[in-house]
Amino acid sequence: MAYVIGLISGTSLDGCDAALIRIDGDKISPVAFVSLPMSEALRGKILDCCSLEKSNVRLLCSVNVEIGYWFAQAAKAVLAKAGVAAGNVECIGSHGQTVYHIAEHEEPYLASTLQIGEPAIIAYETGIPVVSSLRAMDMAAGGRGAPLVPYAEYLLYRADYPRALQNLGGIGNVTALGALCGLDEVFAFDTGPGNMIINALAKRFYGIDYDDGGAIAATGAVNEALLAEWMNLPYVSAPPPKATGRELYGAQFVEAALAAHTSIRPQDWLATATAYTAATIELNYRRFVFPRCPVKEIIASGGGAHNKTLLREIARCLPECTVRTQEDLGWDSDSKEAVAFAILAHETMRGHPSNVPGATGAKRPVVLGCITPAPVT
Repeated sequence: MAYVIGLISGTSLDGCDAALIRIDGDKISPVAFVSLPMSEALRGKILDCCSLEKSNVRLLCSVNVEIGYWFAQAAKAVLAKAGVAAGNVECIGSHGQTVYHIAEHEEPYLASTLQIGEPAIIAYETGIPVVSSLRAMDMAAGGRGAPLVPYAEYLLYRADYPRALQNLGGIGNVTALGALCGLDEVFAFDTGPGNMIINALAKRFYGIDYDDGGAIAATGAVNEALLAEWMNLPYVSAPPPKATGRELYGAQFVEAALAAHTSIRPQDWLATATAYTAATIELNYRRFVFPRCPVKEIIASGGGAHNKTLLREIARCLPECTVRTQEDLGWDSDSKEAVAFAILAHETMRGHPSNVPGATGAKRPVVLGCITPAPVT
């Protein structure tokens, strides 16, 4: 039996999610979960690190360490909540904070990924070994380094009927699990935006971090012309394997749209962004999921799983599917990715491969991550 912690700060930039799980043979159980809010100051620094115009090596160097201390705080907080001593924890799986991801070679830039959050700081502050840089080896094997969550989803959610696991974080991604499928039959990819555009618009127009429950979007009307324009982006209809992120759907995407469409009401922007997330999911399911895996159940997770307007829109777009949330299965919708990175770290400590080539496009399964030992006491 092992206790393992998973840490991640995702594309939504709202906090560090920390999940403590217990692994006993094939049984994986949730123990505790916390989300440590991100300060406005740190969010601003991270956004600057992600910006081609504002980033610099001194800032990146400093923020890498700052995030390390913040992640260590989150790890300590989840241990305190659970009442578990650090000495009883096998390892911490730290995804870190993605600041840039180049999924494919773009001349003159090589396919590459960068997550920051110094693992040495986390290991020193907690006294627990840290597994980090989990995406790099998959990319070395020719993959896109994402999505990595499907391995954990396979272990946790495989059933005797087909299921789709739809994450609704900053970016939306789907994992398709056929009935009693083997790991080599699992496939997954990013469908497009999750909350990223919605959150950016909520911040711009209303000074809030997100549209709570989709309440604002529910009062607006979808701008069909803008929706059609966004649906024509090449990424939406590109075949998998594929991955996207802030490089496509970040601040520059929203600013360009706002500059080009000046007469749209704020609530209509939110309604259109919400409809866009659902429409990208529908298109990708109909073209790429249903032909290979005729799912009838969608299990939503991530912050968007709390957005009732978004869930209703997904259900409307895909009426043949039942839409459920992680809570319906006894898990926390917000904890899914942190749990996944705890599971990946556990596999790495045992020397087991844990990428899914059918999801990332890697040439073969590989052991993920780098291990930073705890300091000798």
